[in-house]
Amino acid sequence: MSNPFITVCTVLRPLFSPVLVYFVFILFLLPHGHHGAQANSYKNKEINIGVIVDVNSSIGKEEQTAMIIAAQNEAPKGRNVSLHFLDSSRDPQQVASAAENLMKEKKLIAIIGMHSWQKTALVADVGNRTQVPVLSFASPAITSPTIQLRWPLLIRMANDGSAQVKCMADIVRACNWRRVIVIYEEDAYGGDSGMSALLAEALQNIGVEIEYRLVLPSVSYVSNAEGLVQKELVKLENETLCRVFIVLQSSLTMVTNLFREAKKLRLVGGETESAWIIPDSITNMLDSVDKSIMSSMNGTIGIKTQYSNHNKEYVKFEKRYRANRSEEENSKPGIYALRAYDSIKVITRAIKCSSDDSSSLLKNILSDSFSGLSGEIRFEGKMLSQNPKFKIVKVDGEKSNELGIWTPDNNGGVKNKNTKEKAWPGLDKVPKGWAMPSKAKPMRIVVPAHAMFKEFVVDMNRNNSNGEIFGGFSIEIFHKVIEQLNYTDTLQYIFESNSGSYDDLVELVHNKTFDAAVGDITILSNRSKNVEFTQPYTESGLTMVVPAKSKESPWMFMKPFTRGVWLVVAFILIYTMFIVWFLEHPSNPEFKGSLKDQIATAMWFAFCSLFFAHRERIDNHLTRVVIAVWLFLVFVLTASYTANLSSMLTIQSIEPSVTSMELLKRNNLTVGCDKGTFVGNYLKEVLNFSSTNIKEIDREEKYIKEFESKGISAAFLEAPYAKVFLHKYCKGYIADSHTATYRFGGFGFVSNIFLNYIYIYTHTYTRPPIYVGFVSNH
Repeated sequence: MSNPFITVCTVLRPLFSPVLVYFVFILFLLPHGHHGAQANSYKNKEINIGVIVDVNSSIGKEEQTAMIIAAQNEAPKGRNVSLHFLDSSRDPQQVASAAENLMKEKKLIAIIGMHSWQKTALVADVGNRTQVPVLSFASPAITSPTIQLRWPLLIRMANDGSAQVKCMADIVRACNWRRVIVIYEEDAYGGDSGMSALLAEALQNIGVEIEYRLVLPSVSYVSNAEGLVQKELVKLENETLCRVFIVLQSSLTMVTNLFREAKKLRLVGGETESAWIIPDSITNMLDSVDKSIMSSMNGTIGIKTQYSNHNKEYVKFEKRYRANRSEEENSKPGIYALRAYDSIKVITRAIKCSSDDSSSLLKNILSDSFSGLSGEIRFEGKMLSQNPKFKIVKVDGEKSNELGIWTPDNNGGVKNKNTKEKAWPGLDKVPKGWAMPSKAKPMRIVVPAHAMFKEFVVDMNRNNSNGEIFGGFSIEIFHKVIEQLNYTDTLQYIFESNSGSYDDLVELVHNKTFDAAVGDITILSNRSKNVEFTQPYTESGLTMVVPAKSKESPWMFMKPFTRGVWLVVAFILIYTMFIVWFLEHPSNPEFKGSLKDQIATAMWFAFCSLFFAHRERIDNHLTRVVIAVWLFLVFVLTASYTANLSSMLTIQSIEPSVTSMELLKRNNLTVGCDKGTFVGNYLKEVLNFSSTNIKEIDREEKYIKEFESKGISAAFLEAPYAKVFLHKYCKGYIADSHTATYRFGGFGFVSNIFLNYIYIYTHTYTRPPIYVGFVSNH
């Protein structure tokens, strides 16, 4: 029975050996077993191979040409390879049915083709029933372990999607984009074959968020694809400022409409801040598409399978390929043509040593390994085992320029083609990847309405109906960053206050009620899970502030020396007194008299020597030696005592009234903290304070009242607040140094749409660290 979808192409090879003719004749006469009809196709002169491609598409025509050349070049000696082409543009069920009829009528030894996984699965089912191996150019994005069990005769002449999405993720990471928009066209069955899940995982691993998914229906089910795309792009433009687009998968027709409409909306082009990334399946078609399509994709970054085009086999093939397609504008073979050539070569190499069953052919295919036109051909798990390398190209007008090479063997490393130091991947200017806020749609920034310390955030114009004007250190930092980045005139934004807690402000940014939050907002790990923070512009830490008490006492004059030193001095004094009396008493009349007078004279002499004021005459030379040593010691002691006492009287003699947190908890003393901040929960959950002993205070002045009324015994403030508080009330309060070990992230700004460009700028900025920038969510 003939099939209207089938085209037969028989490639003849002359047969000159009479011995081989005799051998084939004897083989033909041999009795056949259960698979006799199938065995003929393995040993006959005619080798029948089925090919399922879209014969009307440019890719299908390239594959046809390459396979015909392969059938002529790679046919076993003395045998002919007949290619039976089946049009794959039909409904998958019709393609599978036609393939089954073709296998039975032509006694095919194998069938090759299919770029759609749905068609591959249906044809593989037919291959199971007819015991014909199937080589597919398609592979699911995520390889299931049941594939080999379900389709034992299926060989995937392709790789899964993991390498390609990893390459996309590396491009996003290299350009410091923090948010992306994913666009893909649904297939006829309403799925994206797992590519979306793989991309989401790869982006999540590098901290990038998919902000928007634009799912386009299959072009075959849309009557006005151009109008649909325009409507979806306008909606996307209004709902998000992200301008990094990843086209995950799409047909050429849908891609053409997508980029033409995007160009009209100025969402694509070298002069915009938008960035587009297209996959291998689209980039590989650019060499054969109309130049007008290329021009609408200007500035797009594409991924293209890398292959060698310098070996002798490729040069020979290219010459014949160009000769067969001389009428085409671009007759250079692409990766699809090379892989089609290698698929025929895989079959012909395996059939040379195959026996009379499909399992032998399958085994020979899987065990073979050679260097083909498309790269290394080696199978593992019935799929190409060699990970692909990709060229990173940029569409520039009507051509594409190579920027670099991506290889998975070096952990996603990239070799930049350009020798100059430029932002990878070889771009003179990395697009910002977001839309600059305009006057019609300014950036909305939320500011805390009731900041605890007005030195950081204060509403300067609360009663003015013209709008809120904020001041304070945090606001000045924000203005300084905008000024340093030359965005004073271009970045349109408005401040709006909110009386919620600081966690509420972060949530308002997370749910996109506001685009950012500026103020004295502490960077915490649980807050960073939902939003991006800038680099901190203050130090971090928790400080315990307590009332100070004076250390002055009537015995202050005794504190320059310790008790041990005083005892040693007293002992030496008495010892010196005794030695002087002992040496002077026999001959010096001033040390004679009654026992009472001798003791008094000796004591008075020793005491006066402390001030170098003794008047007693010394006669004995040994006494003078003892006195000299003693006077030197007195000089040293006097100098040390004077210096220590002066230091004690000069330095403020205060000490904390509470010396530790353990003392507060042990005595059930009440502590204060800022209302609406994280500190209250931190005291309960981390520092284990009882909730009944924690008092939240909503104004700075109330701390003084609470301390004076004994309402609180200590206040726990963040380090910047504590510095401001102690600067105002330095005489009556002191900070405990032991709490300095409790560190946080410092104050930062919360971002939902800030530029990755600012992130790059501030990481190369050489001015003082006060000029911080924004970490992008794009």
